[in-house]
Amino acid sequence: MTDDKPLGTQVQQWVSFGASVIAPVTVISALLFYFGYVSSRSEYAYFGIDVDAVGLSTQGYVMRSPQVLLVPLLVLGLVGAGFLVINSGVRGRIALRLNRVGEGDQGDDPGVESRAHVERIRRNLRRAAIAGLVILVGGVVLLFAYPYVRSWSPYPLVTPLVIAFGATLAAYAWSLGNFVRRLESAPATTDAKTAGPVGVRSTPADANLMARRTAAVLIGVVIAASLFWATATIAQWTGRGLAEYQARHLDSLPSVILDTKERLFLRDPGITETLLPSSDGQTFHYRYRGLRLLIDGQDRMFLVPAHWSASDSTLIVPLDESVRVQFQFQNQPP
Repeated sequence: MTDDKPLGTQVQQWVSFGASVIAPVTVISALLFYFGYVSSRSEYAYFGIDVDAVGLSTQGYVMRSPQVLLVPLLVLGLVGAGFLVINSGVRGRIALRLNRVGEGDQGDDPGVESRAHVERIRRNLRRAAIAGLVILVGGVVLLFAYPYVRSWSPYPLVTPLVIAFGATLAAYAWSLGNFVRRLESAPATTDAKTAGPVGVRSTPADANLMARRTAAVLIGVVIAASLFWATATIAQWTGRGLAEYQARHLDSLPSVILDTKERLFLRDPGITETLLPSSDGQTFHYRYRGLRLLIDGQDRMFLVPAHWSASDSTLIVPLDESVRVQFQFQNQPP
């Protein structure tokens, strides 16, 4: 069976499909790179290194991001799944109550009781919306109070989470309020099972439709930015935690024996300097032991002492003819 569509139409379809695939992949790759960079920057800053001096590639930062994003993704996944379950139950219960109100319009007791429940639902939604706005304002106050509370270590995580929670609570209460109004505007015979957000008929457009949509978009931006901030903070803390763990287990890093032509005057604890015997053709005169390979970058190595001290320094060694490097190992015999 041949395709009768013009060639130009087929090309446009393929371009549209490619754009729909490439755009999300590009965004995801950019996010992975950013969080990997934030974590690596915090990790190597602990050892006094600017991560830009290491010269890691884009792929290197992306490969470091899964360890950073594991906990945030698990938490977001669990919270999202719980929200979907709770939201389904809440909307179903509201739809059932409103359906009973419609059935009880003739004055029977179930209708009166159900209307009381609906009024209680409205009051609870208003309270939830007000509580969300109060929490959101509290987060904004924390945001502008940064010069006074910058020394509070949990600040960069608590502030975005408070803002995100307040905005989410207010937006959800607002959404449920719109859901109640849509159900009330639907025919009284609407079945409770089809009274969900898909089966409800849309309300007529009004003058405030654009304002409501704009507000919804802005709230979404606030929530997304807050979660981004919180995740970046977690990435920074993760990098610092990895560095502190590495500092406590420097013996797990490769052991390096460094020979140099000139004396390096290293004074870090645990590093030993040995004068090599002179001989014909010998160009290296000093040997240094007690070094560990922290990371290797573009034609250079970053070495740290084998024993951690707060006064240690990181040695940058170029991989050229000016040095000779040996990697020492101690394994069990095969």
